[in-house]
Amino acid sequence: MATDYDAPRKNDDDVNEDSIEELKSRRTDKSSGSVDVDETEHAEGFELPGADLSGEELSVRVLPRQADEFTCSKCFLVHHRSQLAEEDGGLPVCSDCA
Repeated sequence: MATDYDAPRKNDDDVNEDSIEELKSRRTDKSSGSVDVDETEHAEGFELPGADLSGEELSVRVLPRQADEFTCSKCFLVHHRSQLAEEDGGLPVCSDCA
């Protein structure tokens, strides 16, 4: 819903002064009968055409850690030695986690 930020704001006194008829006219009847629907629950029922990936296999070549790389003891990612910030209790820590 668009908001006009230039419009004057109403304080609590202005809201209490509105008449019941005015409040009823502001309410939209079509939204009063609708029920909120959880979008994630609703989306789980959709099947996309060609989306069956149960028979797919990924082929990824995994390289062992190189001599100039280390594994961070906090995020467990492999980084280049240039990313080594400190050793925390003898364990290497990357500059992102430091």
